[in-house]
Amino acid sequence: MPTSPRTVPAVPAVLAGVLLLAACGSESAAPGGDGRVRAEALCPSEVAEYGGVPSTGGASAGGVSAGVSAGGSSDGGRPSGTPTPLPLPSPDATAESEVKVTALYAWGNDSGCESDFSADFEVTNRGTKKATYTVTLGFFSSSGSIVDHVERTVAPVAPGRTVEGIAGLGRSLGDTPDVSNVKVEKVRSVPADEAPSASGPCPASGLHVYADQGDAAMGLRVVGLHLVNCGTRPYELNGYPELEILDEDHDDVDSVRILHGTDRISTGTGGTGSPQRVVLRPGEAAQAALAWRNTTQFGEPVNAPYLRVRAKQGARPVTVVPELDLGTTGKLGVGPWMRDETYRDPAAAGTPRP
Repeated sequence: MPTSPRTVPAVPAVLAGVLLLAACGSESAAPGGDGRVRAEALCPSEVAEYGGVPSTGGASAGGVSAGVSAGGSSDGGRPSGTPTPLPLPSPDATAESEVKVTALYAWGNDSGCESDFSADFEVTNRGTKKATYTVTLGFFSSSGSIVDHVERTVAPVAPGRTVEGIAGLGRSLGDTPDVSNVKVEKVRSVPADEAPSASGPCPASGLHVYADQGDAAMGLRVVGLHLVNCGTRPYELNGYPELEILDEDHDDVDSVRILHGTDRISTGTGGTGSPQRVVLRPGEAAQAALAWRNTTQFGEPVNAPYLRVRAKQGARPVTVVPELDLGTTGKLGVGPWMRDETYRDPAAAGTPRP
């Protein structure tokens, strides 16, 4: 299961990387004259060009060409609000598939950014469909030990296009950590028209469909599938989600049996019982449980990151990323859709139910 980032006060560890990025700035992709797309500066927002440093008559550390940035000069000629470029290994050592790290920076206390380090990276869509990418970067010390992981989502990227993204580590409470390298640890992509969503604009289907973070204990994995009716009409369910298991190349995995009922994997996982008719009014939700074991015995283990989900036959697919480490069990259990009595529609907060 994914490793949690380093803890930041008042922010859940699993969200630390994402929220710190949002606090510093937002990504704004706009086409450039060279056909590439440039993301908005991470922070500080008043700096005209992210990563810019004053000209010193040559290239700066790490082979980053020197440039001029807005702001007054300090720290030996470096303007306040700009980071210090750090050297990176060869590009091949920091690349994986469609993602490449292009720069690493250290931020000083006077930078105006609540970050110790940040990295620039590029995502190139080599496929044929517009896609949403989730990139996990690992920041490493000079000794090779991991300092932290940061997950960043870039969406959407059109076929043949390149988007530049930024990932940063939040400001540490004690001594500044020793970071000298950053690597692409994991890349996940889903078609943009199949991207999951838990909130925000309502998809054309009228449904938000997504998977939660799940739970893992002693080799048993349990993940919840969630469906929210964000449309304007009632939505009826009566059965199990329709599932397709996909590998890292988005190809079908046909060696795994999908079982109706999670009790065939383990008891107490919440996905038992017969399907019942559920009619969701706008603003109501349903959930279904997934369960599997990662036991490995004889044979080739199956690791399938993606799961294409249809709420029912004929529904539009949504691709979630539960990271199915199925071992050699060859089985995935799915429970029936059940009304989620705990869900509260944020748009209807304070409105009495009819």
